[in-house]
Amino acid sequence: MAKPQKRYVCQACGSVSHRWAGQCGDCAEWNTLVEEAGAVVTPFQAKHNLQSGGRTVQLVGLDADIALPDRMATGIAELDRALGGGFVQGSATLIGGDPGIGKSTLLLQAAARLASGAPDGAARRVAYVSGEEAADQVRLRARRLGLGDAPVQLAAATSTRDILTTLSIGPAPDLLVIDSIQTMHSDLIEGAPGTVSQVRASAQELIRFAKERGTALVLVGHVTKDGSIAGPRVLEHMVDTVLAFEGERSHQYRILRAIKNRFGGTDEIGVFSMQSEGLSEVANPSALFLTHRDEGVTGATVFPALEGTRPVLVEIQALTVRLASGATPRRAVVGWDSGRLAMILAVLEARCGLSFSSAEVYLNVAGGYRVQDPAADLAVAAALVSALSERPVPVDAVAFGEIALSGEIRPVAHAALRLKEAGKLGFERALVPTAMAKEESALTLSGFRTLAQFVDHMLGR
Repeated sequence: MAKPQKRYVCQACGSVSHRWAGQCGDCAEWNTLVEEAGAVVTPFQAKHNLQSGGRTVQLVGLDADIALPDRMATGIAELDRALGGGFVQGSATLIGGDPGIGKSTLLLQAAARLASGAPDGAARRVAYVSGEEAADQVRLRARRLGLGDAPVQLAAATSTRDILTTLSIGPAPDLLVIDSIQTMHSDLIEGAPGTVSQVRASAQELIRFAKERGTALVLVGHVTKDGSIAGPRVLEHMVDTVLAFEGERSHQYRILRAIKNRFGGTDEIGVFSMQSEGLSEVANPSALFLTHRDEGVTGATVFPALEGTRPVLVEIQALTVRLASGATPRRAVVGWDSGRLAMILAVLEARCGLSFSSAEVYLNVAGGYRVQDPAADLAVAAALVSALSERPVPVDAVAFGEIALSGEIRPVAHAALRLKEAGKLGFERALVPTAMAKEESALTLSGFRTLAQFVDHMLGR
């Protein structure tokens, strides 16, 4: 008989090791390997031929004519946008975010709307199971949000077996919300709630129920201190959609971002504003992230970002401070990639003759917005040049374009959408790459082939 082996599971990525180590060999996280109680396994050897003895599986052609999965629109346009049109029957959605960001509030509002028959008048069966709050606490929050009359079925439970047994009696709910998956416990395996094995096992049983009964499942997930969803990465692979609820608690806005979506596009966002009566939709997010600027303000540029299919205008702010010789300059970035800022500074110095080596550089995206679009390079360069030369960028102009290491300004995608959104908000000019200066637009387009030409234009050379 083979000798049993102990198993250590990484609490960050879910990888399994038969020896304890201070650092996980897969995700390089420290002090995450934990021995699972009762997880003594025997090495498996395949002694039988697996080509017979099983049941046959039906194979369906790729060109088969099948109906598309039905969607349940919540009536909350920003949530439906991030989901790709609404919740899909039989799907599993994972939503993560910082504590107090508004995950439970948003889901309670969506559950109440569906249970009340919004937006198409067809009332849905909705179950809301909380493992962190009592049912009375959830009911009190619903009354504060003006949703006390919604026919949502509430429960406070942490046992996965009890939840599935209860839901198996009678018709299955159309929407099931589990808040949160880290509090669920399965009695099939040993371990405390929140461990990798418990999160994986509980999620697997809940997802199986959703697939078999056609229930749209929503799992709320905790996040770690770096903002990623806590638990094993395998949890994100098990679900169909992963949503991230972002925002600073000191600001009133919230951004719901689709990271993964098997039934729609990714990188879609929904913008909300936290009010006393709950989360309200922001129909024009561009106006939220733009601040009023005077003509004499330097170091500020407007950039038309693109989130999925939605253009959002944001303001990029830069500040440079000259230091005495010998002092080490500081580089601080909020809302953008610090490595890309270093690249833009290097190109400005090497290709355009501007020196930032003796100046501290601070870069900020107004409103706490996070920009990942490489088209922001030209807007960042404009803000930096404006701050260094103390020459303001025209208040009626936007800028976008990608900067190469050679100093070339490269074209970017979806220029028409960016220009159209800028025109809606009253902008009259756009600083763009030369290849995009022939776009049909109501704005006056100024094209630049290289960053040096752009700098000469800004400095009036």
